Amino acid sequence: MVDAKMLNKITSAPGFIAALDQSGGSTPGALRLYGVQETDYSGDDEMYRLIHAMRVRIMKAPAFTGDKVIGAILFERTMDGDVDGEPVPSFLWQKRGVVPFLKIDKGLLDEEHGVQLMKPMADLEALLIRGREKGIFGTKMRSVIAHADKAGIAAVVKQQFEVARQIIGQGLVPIVEPEVSIKSPTKVEAEAILRDEIAAQLDKLPSSEKVMLKLSIPTLDDFYAPLVAHSAVVRVVALSGGYKTIEACDKLSRNHGMIASFSRALAEQLRVSMSDAEFKTSIAKTIEQIYAASVNKVSAIAAE
Repeated sequence: MVDAKMLNKITSAPGFIAALDQSGGSTPGALRLYGVQETDYSGDDEMYRLIHAMRVRIMKAPAFTGDKVIGAILFERTMDGDVDGEPVPSFLWQKRGVVPFLKIDKGLLDEEHGVQLMKPMADLEALLIRGREKGIFGTKMRSVIAHADKAGIAAVVKQQFEVARQIIGQGLVPIVEPEVSIKSPTKVEAEAILRDEIAAQLDKLPSSEKVMLKLSIPTLDDFYAPLVAHSAVVRVVALSGGYKTIEACDKLSRNHGMIASFSRALAEQLRVSMSDAEFKTSIAKTIEQIYAASVNKVSAIAAE
């Protein structure tokens, strides 16, 4: 059973969702951005300890509350970790008013038909049950689209919604994330195919089943407006996709109904060497910037 208070917050509260879910191959890059080099640690355990310390520092910052950050996506190890002795999901919801989500995918298969499908998730059912018992509200899973290949994009969306139904069956809300690479030479065409494929899958869902969508910021302003308005969609969130914070926020501000779910852009200005005061000031500024882009929309006419 989906938590009603969390659902209400995610559905209607102003703000954005923080993505604190770097895992495996993306963790060294996140640490480098933070100022921690690969020569500064030895082995995965130490690497994950350092990234957890960074995330805890973010979560404990005074500005990181449900007033502007309505949700946070966690890596499995982060979900299993703690903040000052309290389990992370409980800390987020009870102490900060932030709804916890869990990244569930296990990475990507090699590219085929212009896309990368998700790797098989053999232990998904057990992970979903464990997440629900720890207070997780929803999940996130990522595929990647590199080219406007209709068969490939259809396969991505089909896989995403097949897994989404399994997640819904466990009383959780899935975030469907078919990311269109911002480097794609056919990004506009890929987005058109993707929008149609998602809409077709949404139309097949029973009225009681709801999903969230996490999409690359579209090239054409408000291109995903029909998905934002769909009755099966709880909320549409945007990934930063490699854009710098200022550019991601500018593009997001032109898309009504979309809010941020940034990872790299959220932590872009943070450094391990910062004093506590510097760190808190920096993250507060970034949170305000991303919040403003999520809430205060410019009109397409004004943008032109």
